[in-house]
Amino acid sequence: MKFKYILFVIVFIGFSLNINAQNTIPELNQEIIKYVDSVIGTKVERGECWDLANQALIKVDADWDREYKYGKKIDPKKDEIFPGDLVQFEKVTVKYTKGNATYTEMMEHHTAIVYKVLEKGVYELAHQNTEFSGRKVGISKLDINTVVHGRMYFYRPTKNLKK
Repeated sequence: MKFKYILFVIVFIGFSLNINAQNTIPELNQEIIKYVDSVIGTKVERGECWDLANQALIKVDADWDREYKYGKKIDPKKDEIFPGDLVQFEKVTVKYTKGNATYTEMMEHHTAIVYKVLEKGVYELAHQNTEFSGRKVGISKLDINTVVHGRMYFYRPTKNLKK
C-alpha cells in the first residue's frame, strides 16, 4: 500500500511540473506550435523552409521584419528556449555519430521552428525543404553541441502592436 501511495505522489508531482512547464511557454509560442501541429506532414506554400516560418508568424499576427529576423533575438546559452521559438541557420555544419557511423549535415541558409525542448541545447525542430522530409513539414532532432561550423540565430516571436 505504501509503495502505491509513493508512486501516486511521484506521478502527481511529475504531472504537475509538466503542466507548470507548459504554462511557462509564451502564449504566442503556444499558438505557433498549434499551427505547426496542424501542418505536420503537409507542404506549406511552396515547401521552402522559410514558408513554414512565414505562415506561422502570419497566423499568430507576430511582429517581424518579413525577412530572417523573427522577433526578439535570444541566446540559447543564456536564455531559456521554448517550443515556438524560431531558428535561422547560416552556413551551419553539424557532425554527429550514430552507432558506428558519423554523419555530416549542412544548412547553408535554413529556417526552422523549435517544436520541443528535450533538454538544454537539444531540440526537436519542425521544418520543411529537408533531406529527410522533402518539401513537407517534418520533425528532426538538433543538439547544438554538434554544430561545428556556422551561425545559428534564435528568435522569440513578439506580438504585432502596430495595429
